[in-house]
Amino acid sequence: MDNLKAVGVFDGRYNKYIKEFKEIFSEYGLIKKRIKIEIRWLFYLSKELKLFEINDEKEDEIRNIHENFNLEDARRVKEIEKNTNHDVKAVEYFIKENLDRIKESEVKEWVHFACTSEDINNNSYALMLKEGKGILTKYIEESLNKLEKFGKKYKDLPMMSRTHGQPASPTTVGKEFINFAYRIRREYQKLNRHEVEGKMNGASGNYNAHHFVFDNIDWIEESSRFVDRYLKIKPLLYSTQINNYSYISELLHILIRIASIVIDIDRDVWGYISFEYFKQKMKKNEVGSSTMPHKVNPIDFENSEGNMGLAISQMEHLSTKLLNSRFQRDLTDSTVLRNLGTIFSHVLLGLKKLNKGLNKIEVNENKLEEDLKKNIELLAEPVQSVMRVYKEKNPYEKLKELTRGRKITQEDINEFVDTLNKVPDFIKAKMKKLTPEKYTGLASKLVDKYFEER
Repeated sequence: MDNLKAVGVFDGRYNKYIKEFKEIFSEYGLIKKRIKIEIRWLFYLSKELKLFEINDEKEDEIRNIHENFNLEDARRVKEIEKNTNHDVKAVEYFIKENLDRIKESEVKEWVHFACTSEDINNNSYALMLKEGKGILTKYIEESLNKLEKFGKKYKDLPMMSRTHGQPASPTTVGKEFINFAYRIRREYQKLNRHEVEGKMNGASGNYNAHHFVFDNIDWIEESSRFVDRYLKIKPLLYSTQINNYSYISELLHILIRIASIVIDIDRDVWGYISFEYFKQKMKKNEVGSSTMPHKVNPIDFENSEGNMGLAISQMEHLSTKLLNSRFQRDLTDSTVLRNLGTIFSHVLLGLKKLNKGLNKIEVNENKLEEDLKKNIELLAEPVQSVMRVYKEKNPYEKLKELTRGRKITQEDINEFVDTLNKVPDFIKAKMKKLTPEKYTGLASKLVDKYFEER
């Protein structure tokens, strides 16, 4: 009830769906990541570069500035920021306060040494995205598992296709789910290979202050080692003051494709529900409509579609905007980066709703069979294909005259087959045995091949 006055949906209505992201993408999460970067840089300067000594007995207490960071600490940082009007400087002062508290004041001026605020911020966002990506991956895996489960279970179950919304050559239910599984898996693999990048190279990307004070140190190598070993992300050497954020653009484009594929799934399943090919499991107390009590609406797929659409629109903006910055630095990236949590939340909610919807559907085999049996005209394709092979005249045109715009029966097909002059009798017999249910091509084998190769 405390969230009823929230302006944003993820602080209000959808708050419960994105709990995994609260520790990562919130203001609290960003501050905590900044402190982590500052503390690790402090230890790197001391332990690896030997620029100063940290009292061995104080090491754990210094680490605990980050590891024991809590909401009260975050509030203190925000109080400091009221005076500094600079969020990263407030983090620096907070750490210095704590070094004074634990009586390690002599090292406090090494905090933020040779850093620009972007050195701290870009690595903080990299760590946030790395964690957020890991959470999304779990739900993408869940979607994949559900699609593949349907694919395997229904690989042989015939279903009428629809091209341009019209009856078309049959497929199998399982093959259609595997079409989606293949597309999602392809992007999922790219997501797993994607690396986040961080830079630690100073105010204009050239290690100016570092090199001026300690020209005996190979700062290019050392900053790379810090980013790689202490932060576990990929070092970025070539930048201005800010990260060029190409890696975020690449990540968002992968997620755009995943979101768009999910929308395709949402819309197709929604359509199959409207055709009664799929039924939805009912919950006793749920209401489908405020006035029509018979309805069971496919709301999970609609919710998923809506959230993925919002995510795509925002990701498209960020994926291009973050590649632009005036000269060596402007601040337009800073304000849009703060929306990464909202974007990831829309994707997460879209995936959760997709998975929930898939859990609620059942295949209506009777309806699938009924539609196949009343669309015998689907056999016009194989019949005219045989006619082509055996050089019957005008095969397409003759089948068009027989079937277009009208319903036919199995008897109509059989009678037509009997009129063919050049097709051998044994082939005619094969054609007469064909039904739409049996005309699914290699759909089942394609499902098997998918599982062999994945």
